[in-house]
Amino acid sequence: MRRHFLKGLGAAALALTTGLGPSAVLAADSYPDKPITIVVPFPPGGSTDLLARKIGEAISGPLGQPVAVENRGGAGGTVGANYVAKSDPDGYTLLMGVTGSNAISAALRDDLPYSPTADFDPVSIVISSPLVLVVNSESDFKSVEDVIAYAKANPDTFTHGTPGVGTSMHMAGELFALESGTKLVHVPYKGSAAALQDLLGGRIDAMFGDILVTSEYINSGRLRALGVTGTQEHYLLKDVPTIAEAGLPGYAAFSWQGVFAPAGTPPEVLDKLYAAIDAALKTDELQAIFKERGFLVEGMPPAKSKAFIAAEVEKWTGVVDAAGLKK
Repeated sequence: MRRHFLKGLGAAALALTTGLGPSAVLAADSYPDKPITIVVPFPPGGSTDLLARKIGEAISGPLGQPVAVENRGGAGGTVGANYVAKSDPDGYTLLMGVTGSNAISAALRDDLPYSPTADFDPVSIVISSPLVLVVNSESDFKSVEDVIAYAKANPDTFTHGTPGVGTSMHMAGELFALESGTKLVHVPYKGSAAALQDLLGGRIDAMFGDILVTSEYINSGRLRALGVTGTQEHYLLKDVPTIAEAGLPGYAAFSWQGVFAPAGTPPEVLDKLYAAIDAALKTDELQAIFKERGFLVEGMPPAKSKAFIAAEVEKWTGVVDAAGLKK
């Protein structure tokens, strides 16, 4: 009895400092005591789905509970994100969020039914992936400086293809135009494959493309890589400079994926989840998967992830406003 009394007393004291009720603190202390679900806001089979399933498998053992993946696709990831935002903040329903659903959508849409900053508590930004600016190998563009010079001299003529409005590829192009003082022509497609085929066929000038997908064409000589959008050279593209190094200082754009919980989830629960995810990211299996797909391991803790999301929303809001893209 004394042990239960002291435990309850401790929970009450912790509740006073965290703002959580004693029952929530006690629930966090026993977390998890039932299965956990990670919602993927896209159909099965994509990189987000793979990442969620691999992380779910890896954290199931340490947490002592099954981790299921549930696909809730629609509206560029916002359907699944909204479902998790409205779920109980108990750590049992999580989101594998991405750049679009948890940053760019807030910048693009006034009618977004959730706030990426107010309605989620990030557990961890898990991975990031820079893009690469590529042109057809037969084009006259040999460098980032060539693109900027041409686009300045010929406004609204340089075309870049993307998988659609609001994607990380689209926003990388808008950021490039904003920071270089140029006007590019955005050509949206229904997916990256169609844009890539038109680039290979010489029907558009460039793409801010996925490194894994474009690297095979770069290595075969069909595409020319002008620069990666990250802050350092990428291991899959040796000797390709960053765009910042190649002529646009300060430029950086990433796509990223992370695990999110509904806002109000007890900090103790977030910490338990983060510890399990952090350990999973260090396993040889996940390290090999990430390297094969061109991902960079981030593994940001909750507080750093929260600050990162706030900065991303602010950054892309500025780009969207400057480009007049808001719906």
